[in-house]
Amino acid sequence: MKGILGTKIGMTQVWQDDKLIPVTVVLAGPCPIVHRRVPEKDGYSAVQLGWHDVKRANKPTVGHFAKSDVSPKRHLVEFRDYAPDENEVSVNIFEVGQKVDVTGVSKGRGTSGVMKRWNFSGLPASHGVKKKHRSPGSIASGKTMGRIHKGKKMAGRYGGKTATTLALNIVEVRPEENLLLVKGAVPGPNGGLLVIKDSKRNR
Repeated sequence: MKGILGTKIGMTQVWQDDKLIPVTVVLAGPCPIVHRRVPEKDGYSAVQLGWHDVKRANKPTVGHFAKSDVSPKRHLVEFRDYAPDENEVSVNIFEVGQKVDVTGVSKGRGTSGVMKRWNFSGLPASHGVKKKHRSPGSIASGKTMGRIHKGKKMAGRYGGKTATTLALNIVEVRPEENLLLVKGAVPGPNGGLLVIKDSKRNR
């Protein structure tokens, strides 16, 4: 599955015919191929792509990148069943109108209440309810079970998890600037790492 690594720049909008389309701007590649896996040796076919230079790295990391004559990278992601002929991957592998799956780490919101985390409606904001409007209400039975079920929707950590948005259309490809314009929103904050792959829904 062909793909590339990139960084989320932000959102903007572009005109397409008579419609204003919201797009996410992604700085993608060029990503050097750090390592190739072959079925004869590794049991499967894949390539490792690197992204974003780092100033310091330990000796094992430097040695791994030196085999391909590539400077150490911060991110290293493997793409299975993909064997490009070139030694680096750029945005040219995609074309306008193609669907892609974009993976990133969602924004971390820290510890959040049930209204923000699970979209609870909260308690009535009428007479008789004092300083409990955003509470979850009853969370368990006092008699029969006497405990809280596992997986109960309660307050807790929210966000900061790997998320994938499927089948987003590529609105524009700018090879000279290494930019991809993808319709709609993608996971993560501006500056976050993104993995862009050919969509599974294209198959």
